[in-house]
Amino acid sequence: MQNLHLDTRCVQAGYTPGNGEPRQIPIVQSTTFRYESGEEMGKLFDLESAGYFYTRLQNPTNDYVAAKICALEGGTAAMLTSSGQAANFFALFNLAGCGDHIVASSSIYGGTFNLISVTMKRMGIDVTFVSPTCTDEELNAAFQDNTKAVFGETIANPALTVLDIEQFARAAHAHGVPLIIDNTFATPVNCRPLEWGADIVTHSTTKYMDGHGAAVGGAIVDGGHFDWMAHKETFPGLTTPDESYHGITYAEKFGMGGAFITKCTAQLMRDFGCIQSPQHAFYLNLGLESLHVRMARHCENGQAVAEFLSRHPKVTRVNYCGLPGDPYYERAQKYLPHGSCGVVSFELAGGRASASTFMNHLKLAAIETHVADARTCCLNPATTTHRQMTDEQLAAAGVPAGLIRMSCGLENSQDLIADIAQALDAI
Repeated sequence: MQNLHLDTRCVQAGYTPGNGEPRQIPIVQSTTFRYESGEEMGKLFDLESAGYFYTRLQNPTNDYVAAKICALEGGTAAMLTSSGQAANFFALFNLAGCGDHIVASSSIYGGTFNLISVTMKRMGIDVTFVSPTCTDEELNAAFQDNTKAVFGETIANPALTVLDIEQFARAAHAHGVPLIIDNTFATPVNCRPLEWGADIVTHSTTKYMDGHGAAVGGAIVDGGHFDWMAHKETFPGLTTPDESYHGITYAEKFGMGGAFITKCTAQLMRDFGCIQSPQHAFYLNLGLESLHVRMARHCENGQAVAEFLSRHPKVTRVNYCGLPGDPYYERAQKYLPHGSCGVVSFELAGGRASASTFMNHLKLAAIETHVADARTCCLNPATTTHRQMTDEQLAAAGVPAGLIRMSCGLENSQDLIADIAQALDAI
């Protein structure tokens, strides 16, 4: 059957058992795989045939789940990684090296901001951050001759800004580079960036895709429509022979649909080893099977909580693109017409002190360094996930010091609102 609805793909895509085979995706808990001849294994090392020889590179369980995520995003190839951070690093480092440059939205997760601005900078990769509300002129001015990629988040964590994907895709393609979008918060249930011009999509599968706080993981999906050979000089790693794999040129051998992920696996996973465990991939698949059902409830609860907070006198600002007064409401109607996510961020009168009092009085919502879980949780980003950023950087990222990020779970919305109300009364 072709053109299956996304709901059906969540349940069925990626793995089709044969006659008498396990109905559930099997956990292939093995580091190695046996072959009857050295010639057969040699073909795997030469990338001349498909198969498995060491789980650090690939594993059947992981590939089944990656195929499901690929089908959900509408891509041509995908891979799992050990975390969302690993996915973003691999996606960028697969294109950019020492002496290269990246353009990125300034409104992104603090860990990713630190990855790009500090760690990758130590590797010789420079970055120019631009506002998610930048003009076309400001965006184009950020590019340099050595720019290799553009990066942004569909819905930024925790500022909840909504990226104009088409605007960033136009600029990236005008300068001959791909657009990489982290789609963690929206998930393919609510937005499929590849349909809006993005070229590569990443996920922290730890969040909504897993949905139960059980397994850390990440994923990369290639849309398969960026022509690497048309920009041969910009991407020599993809368009010239790789001597570590007997002179294979990825873009020629695997085409637009497979070159990026093959190189990412054959080079980066080989050398860095940030593989997701087969056990975690199994847990992830269980979450994916209900993703389409859970996202609707997360969005419903997020909307209800945001509306309550927007009317409360002790709340000075609410960030949620489902609110008509939100600066990103119109953009969300375009990219996220069926809902955004269950994460709401807001500021309280009184700043850090009020935020601390509020969180300490919550009964249902737990203080956790986590989001997108079946259970409601919250934190103050400035003192946790974004604590490495200066006040100026926090402001640029849309994360003021007194901001609270609340991830609404799957509980009854009235119970969540009652918990929030009593915590606000304590201030």
